[in-house]
Amino acid sequence: MRLVGTLQLALLLALTSWATGLNIPLEVEQLPTIITYTTGPVIALPFDPTVKIRCKAKGNPTPAYRWTKDGKDFIPPHITTNKTDPTGGTVVLLHKHLINFQGKYRCYAFNKLGTAMTEEIELIVPNVPKFPKEEHPPIVVKEGEPMTLHCNPPEGVAPRQIYWMSLGLQHFKQDNRVSMGSDGNLYFSNAIQNDSRKDYCCYAAFPRIRTIVQKDAMAVVVKSLNNGNESDDSADATPPVRRPSLLLPSGVQTVKVLLKGETLKLECIPEGYPTPMVKWMKMGDKMAPRNKVERHGKLLTISAVEERDGGKYMCTAENSAGEAVHYFDVIVEEQPKWLTEPPQGQLTVIGSDVHVKCSVTGKPPPDITWRRNGELFRDDPDNNRRVLDDTVVLHNATPEDSAVYQCDASNVHGSILANINIMVMNMAPRILTRDYQDYAVVLGGDITMNCSVFGSPPPEVSWSKYETPGPIEGERFSQNGSLQIIIAEKRDSGKYVCVASNREGKSSITAILDVKDPTKIVGPPQDAQVISGTTAQLKCQTEYDESLRGSFEVVWRKDGEELPLSFEENSRYVLDDGMLQIMNVNLSDQGVYTCVARTSLDEDSATALLTILDVPDAPKDLKISEIKSPRNVLLSWVPGSDHNSSITEFIVEYEESQWEPGRWKEQQKVPGNQATAELALHGHLDYQFRVYAVNAVGPGPPSEPTERYRTPPAAPDRNPENIKIQGHLPHQMDISWEPLLPIEHNGPGLEYKVSYRKLGVEDVWTEHLVKRHSFVVRNTSTFIPYEIKIQSRNSHGKGPDPKVVTGYSGEDVPTAAPRDVAVEVFNTTVLRVSWTPAPPATVRGHLGGYDVQWFRKRSMLNPNKVLDERESMSFPGKRTHAIVPGLKPFSEYRLTVNVFNKKGNGPNSDPVTFNTPEGVPAQVPILTASNAQKDTILLVWGPPLETNGILSGYLLQYHLFDEPTLEVVDSQEINITKADTTQLRLRGLEESRLYRFHLSACTRAGCGPPLAQESRTVTSAHLPPTPAVAPVQSIPALLNISSYVSDTFAKISWTAREEQQDSQLYVAYKNNRDGIWRISEAVNTSQSFHIIDGLKPGAVYTVRLMAKRLLDNASIFEDVIQTRVKAAEGQRRDFSTQGWLIGTMCAMALLTLVVLMACFVRRNKGGKYAGTPPPRPQQQDMFSMGKVKEKEDLHPDVESQGMNDDMFCEYSDSEEKPLKARGLISLNDDDTVGDSISRDSLVDYADGGGEFDEDGSFIGEYSESKHRGSGSAPNGPGTITA
Repeated sequence: MRLVGTLQLALLLALTSWATGLNIPLEVEQLPTIITYTTGPVIALPFDPTVKIRCKAKGNPTPAYRWTKDGKDFIPPHITTNKTDPTGGTVVLLHKHLINFQGKYRCYAFNKLGTAMTEEIELIVPNVPKFPKEEHPPIVVKEGEPMTLHCNPPEGVAPRQIYWMSLGLQHFKQDNRVSMGSDGNLYFSNAIQNDSRKDYCCYAAFPRIRTIVQKDAMAVVVKSLNNGNESDDSADATPPVRRPSLLLPSGVQTVKVLLKGETLKLECIPEGYPTPMVKWMKMGDKMAPRNKVERHGKLLTISAVEERDGGKYMCTAENSAGEAVHYFDVIVEEQPKWLTEPPQGQLTVIGSDVHVKCSVTGKPPPDITWRRNGELFRDDPDNNRRVLDDTVVLHNATPEDSAVYQCDASNVHGSILANINIMVMNMAPRILTRDYQDYAVVLGGDITMNCSVFGSPPPEVSWSKYETPGPIEGERFSQNGSLQIIIAEKRDSGKYVCVASNREGKSSITAILDVKDPTKIVGPPQDAQVISGTTAQLKCQTEYDESLRGSFEVVWRKDGEELPLSFEENSRYVLDDGMLQIMNVNLSDQGVYTCVARTSLDEDSATALLTILDVPDAPKDLKISEIKSPRNVLLSWVPGSDHNSSITEFIVEYEESQWEPGRWKEQQKVPGNQATAELALHGHLDYQFRVYAVNAVGPGPPSEPTERYRTPPAAPDRNPENIKIQGHLPHQMDISWEPLLPIEHNGPGLEYKVSYRKLGVEDVWTEHLVKRHSFVVRNTSTFIPYEIKIQSRNSHGKGPDPKVVTGYSGEDVPTAAPRDVAVEVFNTTVLRVSWTPAPPATVRGHLGGYDVQWFRKRSMLNPNKVLDERESMSFPGKRTHAIVPGLKPFSEYRLTVNVFNKKGNGPNSDPVTFNTPEGVPAQVPILTASNAQKDTILLVWGPPLETNGILSGYLLQYHLFDEPTLEVVDSQEINITKADTTQLRLRGLEESRLYRFHLSACTRAGCGPPLAQESRTVTSAHLPPTPAVAPVQSIPALLNISSYVSDTFAKISWTAREEQQDSQLYVAYKNNRDGIWRISEAVNTSQSFHIIDGLKPGAVYTVRLMAKRLLDNASIFEDVIQTRVKAAEGQRRDFSTQGWLIGTMCAMALLTLVVLMACFVRRNKGGKYAGTPPPRPQQQDMFSMGKVKEKEDLHPDVESQGMNDDMFCEYSDSEEKPLKARGLISLNDDDTVGDSISRDSLVDYADGGGEFDEDGSFIGEYSESKHRGSGSAPNGPGTITA
């Protein structure tokens, strides 16, 4: 019959048309397909609350489900559903009544086109295993006889594990004589006396259900063979020799059937005396190399058996009495399985032939059953439906033949089932890919543009590109339904058309391709070494296509694992613009870091090695061994890890328990390539040692300390050092020294032997024993040399021989002065003084040096005024001359010299009187160039503050500059021979030209340093129409300039003329200590005051009022102020309460009022503050008016200040003080000018005799300074017209 079926099948195959494998998109109607289901058997465990049997299928329409149990329809109590599978097929069974649901289940998934089914799923609900309650009488055997203890374990959920233990849960030892069989019984080949006991228990464990059950204990009594002997003295009886037999298995032969792939287990447990040994063999063939013999030779196992492992096996049990054998006939069978793969579903056109072959194998050969939509399918030749053994043939198929066909192959060992979906249909092409799908690929990458098509018969698919005729061709292009482009180029961007066609119709879609720039890492991270605890930085610079910005990201990996980057504050990893920062790195951060720059299309990566440097680990295994003596030891150790930085040195530390317990000190340093140290130790100490390593990062932790090491006592190793001999009093000698450290005592009873004698006079040493580290020798002569030595000693002996040092007894002040003092004047400020030293005996101590004192008696400019300016200099060491600097020119001095030692100064020498020569003057403090006309400029200056001689005149040099090159065109020089001249009108200058003026003051010794000033003559067009009306300059003319100075601010006040109420000025100031100028914004003169804030208490400041915001511009006014110190407030309050001061102030205020009234009357008459004096007598008038102005500045009244700035008639020392008149020169219509202040600061005035009042304002008057500094006293300032 099988031959006839085969011939029919061959004929049908010859007539069958081509059909495709079934791969239908879900968008198309199709038969149900089982996706997943629970494979049996399912074992319900006791602790599982529910049991789920799953079944899931796909299809269009969506399949529904039905179940059968034991071949009958079954309605599940609970079925789960979800959104994607609303008809879901998962059965949920509650554990409470689970025993009622034990059986075999099958799931059916169906829709209108057909039905798919699963294999049978067996649900097993095991009972709780337990041993039955039994009475076990004692088992009595004779010594040497075999014995079997039966377990009979209950069935349960596999795996089942059997144990034999006592009631105390002690396992019974198993060996050749005693062993447990695979059936759970405990077999004894022969019994011995020690087998007698009452607690043989069998335990069965079921791990999957977490259960262990115990059988009731059994008792064994082994009767001794000696019980029947007549004499107790006879030797122990030996059991008779007995031929082996098998306790397990029984009989002669056993047939063993198992499935391919399982483990073969053959067991032979013999009995006999002596205990038999078991051997195994395979008859007629070699044993498989996978075999193992276990349980003392009684169990043979072969894992994963194959068909060739079948055959006859024999076990032989043998002892001295004989042997016993047993044969095993092993048969290896196989459950059904597919020869290649399960049969596949098919899609074919109407009218074609369909054949389905179910190729299976198994042992015994499986029986094949065919079903259609779950119902039995039989051979029907009349309707062209044939079932030929393992093949189904559908001839001239129609749509009604579309169904799910099941092939079920089974034998005694199991079954397998396949659902085969057969679709018979004709359909025009249907493109499932979305139209106008966008694709993107990076330059040089590969891209596949999909064109998923379904149709029957299968459609042909072709691709073309817009605006390009014909099909796409080239090595870079391949088509298999989809279009694949290899190594994409920029020109590949554009629109593509996919056309699908078969005999039923045609369809097309458009795809759009964009070729983008690739992602690159242009600046890869670099290998780095970072110290532990610092921050590591790894930079990764990238480039990518801007259109992919939304998907671009930089990811960092460490050793292949992605780093957990976080934006939280406490995160150790920070990513900023491609740079990875690792905060507070440690050794775990060391590794290979990979920067991955990726977009949705591509990625690029680069790696760098991060090495963490850390301090070395602590050394280990410290050992102490003696070398020469107990006080010379060798310390060795094993270095720890250097953590990527070589160890440079090891530091050995010690701690001793007698003097400073718990304190570790450095003992020795050892090079980093050495792991031993030789230590010289002190005596009588209990040491322990530790070692730590140092590398470039720093010192590491110390090792564990060694055990205590005790050194024996000994004499001291050294004597005291740093011996000092001093004489604090004239007739004694103080000896002190640096004592031995406590650890240097080397034993108890330390003391010092002090020996001394006069140097070169005495031969015998005077000796004293002391315990302290100082000693005083009394009643000595003054400053006598001694020899001293100090030796240490203790209870165990003396130290080494001491060294002798020399010292002196106490000193006293010198008794004689230097002689023959002579002076040689080098120049105006430096001289050389020489002398004959005092006799050494009179010094009475170590020579310290010489003091030179000089004081200035008088200045030759003012010989009648006696001065007392004393100065001195010390010159250490032995010498006979010295250079004395810092003298003042043109002065008379007196000089003395004395010698000194540590005790003090000796008497002064006889005084020497000398004069310093005349010197050149200091720089003139002020030089102004103003009232410029077409060919004239007025120069005004002040005499030098220090003339250093008799002032003889001035030297004026002026230069004409060529603009814009600033080259000097012409230079002139004028000697001004009148010392009292302070003004000069230069005439004959060129129109509208730039000039620079240099003015120096001169004495007979020469001219001093010049002061420079620049100015420019004006053109005719800029001359004023009438001198009486036009102003001389645009610089604001201010009256009554005053200041109020506090500790942190200053208030500068002024009164502006009516015609200049809307002018602007700038206030500049600097701290004279740092010299940094600060300039205010523009201040309107009508504001009448300006506040300078943020000043430091007790500091000196220079203040300027300027018409322009330029420091090199001529200033309207300049003065020096000093801020207050808070501690002085009490003194000022006391001062202001003095009655005489109040009276004086009132008188000054009245006098000021009278002077101001007179000034206002003159101003109203002439329109100018100072009037218009006649040509020549002007000098005297100006001097007089200067005096008036001086008083006016010193004593301003309230009315002249307009009653502003919170000023009242009541006087207080904290009220405003007038700024001084040296910065104000009256304006007139001729040669006087209002701006007479040079660019230079007037701080130097303070050094010329001026002084500060209590609020810090500078009150030194310009005229007074001039008279003090000049060699002549003229009646008034002179004016020269050149």
